[in-house]
Amino acid sequence: MVKKFKKFVKVVKAKAPWLEHVIENFEDACDLNQVDLVVRAPSGSACVYCKGSKMLCGKAQCPILVRAYSIVKVSTLLTSQDLVGSSPPAVFVGRYGYPYVYAGPLVPPFTGDTSILDTPECWLGASIQDIVDFRVKLVRGKAKFHVRDANDAPKLLSDVQLMAMGERPVDSEMRLSKRPSASILLDDEVQPMGPSAPIKELRVSDVRASKLIEKAVNDTDLKARDAILELYAKGVPVSQIQRVFSVGLLGVKGMRKLVPTRWSITAVDSTISRTLRDEQVKRMQELDEYRVYHFNFMDNRFVVLMFPGKWSYESIEAWFPGTTWNPEGGSVAFCGDWEGYWGRTTYASMGGCYYAARLAVAEHLARVGKQASVLVLREAHPGYIMPVGVWIVRECVRRALSQGYERFDNLKEALDAAFSKLSISPRIWMQVSKLLSDQVKQERLTKFVGKRA
Repeated sequence: MVKKFKKFVKVVKAKAPWLEHVIENFEDACDLNQVDLVVRAPSGSACVYCKGSKMLCGKAQCPILVRAYSIVKVSTLLTSQDLVGSSPPAVFVGRYGYPYVYAGPLVPPFTGDTSILDTPECWLGASIQDIVDFRVKLVRGKAKFHVRDANDAPKLLSDVQLMAMGERPVDSEMRLSKRPSASILLDDEVQPMGPSAPIKELRVSDVRASKLIEKAVNDTDLKARDAILELYAKGVPVSQIQRVFSVGLLGVKGMRKLVPTRWSITAVDSTISRTLRDEQVKRMQELDEYRVYHFNFMDNRFVVLMFPGKWSYESIEAWFPGTTWNPEGGSVAFCGDWEGYWGRTTYASMGGCYYAARLAVAEHLARVGKQASVLVLREAHPGYIMPVGVWIVRECVRRALSQGYERFDNLKEALDAAFSKLSISPRIWMQVSKLLSDQVKQERLTKFVGKRA
């Protein structure tokens, strides 16, 4: 398949005094410069030279400044090392240093109904600034734990686990060891993050745990996989399942572990989609027509093609010059992976986006009672100024599949309709897609056999 582009990170400055020259409001810039701010960008990126003032990337908005504005807003509320707020609820488990990881609660510096701040299922339709605001408002308290501490958790971790079980915002008090610092990191695998600081003490109150989640947590004979599937089957949102799985609340007694947030998201997507594929979709009648679905969001164009036949699946992303994973390129960069009827034996090189889209596809096919060969195409254009997490793939493909489809009796008409919604030429898509290549060859062979008969 097409080579995956490497991701580089470079610390630009510990503080960003240059922001006072590019943020129109001088007072906002001064406030921001009081926050410990680390700006990171890909090695060799124009961001290092531009600093948001020249728009060298060609984007309509500077992704660093979008986050900087959000940090300005929340920093004015961080007046001490004691923070009181309503957690959505939300938690975060890091991955560096595994099996010793930093974990802790995400709490905004205000109270009220904050559930939207950690519910990506509700974010379609929001602007990029809205989504960054959602994430940056959440201050992360962090402490180091061994992943197996999930089994006999110390009080701090136990309170974080209790918070994660909540079905509504949890009143929380955090005492931090220092003023939170902010970091701006362009990373497609993780949602934008707010300021963080080591946590000394956490108090939570009025936690109303979801009865379904509470039952799964208390069943210490239930394997984590079975708990994930049971919760999903009963309608618990994927984001909530990922949260309780991440803080080590699912699984057999003595075997539970903290799971880094990045890994937990993909693990849940993969577990559910694989089970739907093998236990439901493959047992269903094959689709007997061609279908084309599409949805656009934040200058991302998603097209889903379904072909008659047994299960197979491919996901391909095309990143245009000026986007995060193709900042300096002179041509479109592709990455993708596929699987046949028997699935995959290796982890997809394109990462969590592959499994996020596969979940959306598998749950749709299970719902409509069909089996098909499915191709998901994504074009990320420069208007998508920064990555916001793999949730965008899952939710956009879900939305595309829920909005209806165009039906066709032959491959040519289906491809013409699909490619009319994309910018890249059909010839190039044919070169990078295995499923498209197979479909074209299969149709030609079918026509030949038909003529001979």
